[in-house]
Amino acid sequence: MRSLRTRLLALWLMLATSAVVTGFVLFESYRQSANSQIIRAEDVVARGCRDIGDRYSFVVAGWNGSTRNIDDTLKQRLVQAVQAALARAPGVEGGIWQTDAGSLAYAFPTYEGTGPKTDLPEAELASIRQVNDEAARTDRVAATRQTTRSQVLLFHACPIAGPLSNITGWTMTRVFTGQGPAYNQLLIGLSVLAVTVLGSAIWLGAILVSWSQKLARLQASLAARSDDREALPLTGERELDRLVDALNAAGKRVGEERRRASAAERLAAVGRLAAGLAHEIRNPIAAMRLKAENAIVSGDEGRRASALQSILEQVGRLDALLRDLLAMTQRREPKPVEADLDSFLKNATDAHRELAAAKGVTVEAAAIPEAPTPPDFDIDQVRRALDNLILNAVQNTPRGGTVTVAAAETNGNLHLRVSDTGPGVAGDIRERLFEPFVTARAEGTGLGLAIAREIARAHGGEARLVSSAPSGTVFEIELPWRPS
Repeated sequence: MRSLRTRLLALWLMLATSAVVTGFVLFESYRQSANSQIIRAEDVVARGCRDIGDRYSFVVAGWNGSTRNIDDTLKQRLVQAVQAALARAPGVEGGIWQTDAGSLAYAFPTYEGTGPKTDLPEAELASIRQVNDEAARTDRVAATRQTTRSQVLLFHACPIAGPLSNITGWTMTRVFTGQGPAYNQLLIGLSVLAVTVLGSAIWLGAILVSWSQKLARLQASLAARSDDREALPLTGERELDRLVDALNAAGKRVGEERRRASAAERLAAVGRLAAGLAHEIRNPIAAMRLKAENAIVSGDEGRRASALQSILEQVGRLDALLRDLLAMTQRREPKPVEADLDSFLKNATDAHRELAAAKGVTVEAAAIPEAPTPPDFDIDQVRRALDNLILNAVQNTPRGGTVTVAAAETNGNLHLRVSDTGPGVAGDIRERLFEPFVTARAEGTGLGLAIAREIARAHGGEARLVSSAPSGTVFEIELPWRPS
């Protein structure tokens, strides 16, 4: 799912793309407008050149003067003819040209300066001569253009028939492509686009930065909140603050539900503990009462001695139950020391070999991989936790089976594993296996695994069921290799 930042960035890209496309369209429109101006100007200079030819033909019609020496009177009449021909052609100047004599007449009737312009433009004189010479040489219309940064100069020349030889008419005009309405519209349009895109980019960038900072602060507040009831600070953004209000309200509800659930869980745990404890105490008491009653009514001293011995065994069972219960509820802080894993595992397995041999079960310690430093833990406490796991494994492994105890170091943690080849843990108690008084054996108290977990957690670790299958069960105690 895309983030808000990605969507805003996509919006900015769309604006930029739109600006580029619109700018291109405006530029093309301007260029086409400039081309249209040039085409219209070319038509005007061509028409002006034809008008000059027509006026020249009218002036020299019936003229019988010298074809070599043209007097001033004729030149004046030719100038008047050019003025009349170009009077309705704004911005067009022109004249009559002879190859040998050069300019015979020149006029710029629409010149916008002060007074009439009578001199040929010196800067364009070479181009004027060139276009006229080409028209006279080919006896065809000649045209050329000069493009500069701000304008286009159009030159047009056409041969004129008459009594004088090598006579051509010519016109010239300037098309200012860097000025005018089209150019101004282009500049305005591009300026508006630049301001719009730049403003949009700054605006969206500010929104992105502001939202990113406020979201980061909100995330930090959520991470630092230790209690669901603790209110998150408002961000100042209406949309985000509505989300913050919803989170605060949800946090309060979750906190209330969590307290209710915790209270219910504690009551349920106390209830299970009381029920289990009552059950575990009631059975020995019932057995002692029965033995005592039988001993009272019996006159056999041997039977009375046997009853007393049985009562003492039940008292011992009750004492062991209370010791286990106190060990589980009254946590003793561990005192870690450097431990020799080889000796630790050997002593743990040796303590159970006699019981295992009586049941026809083999107890063995797996080879321990070398470690750069020995682990640190409370040897007595961890030994008691491991003893509980080994005892459970021996008692649940059928004759001919094997119980294996192994140790390994992984990612800075010590893993103590007890594996057996027994039938596995019943599914109905698997989820509650580490709770007090949960056991699958009639003679068990159900406190061994709970004590093992409490000891592991006191070391900053955990005890867990790794796997359980008909082919065997694996329990594990995970402890920090070096306590922090």
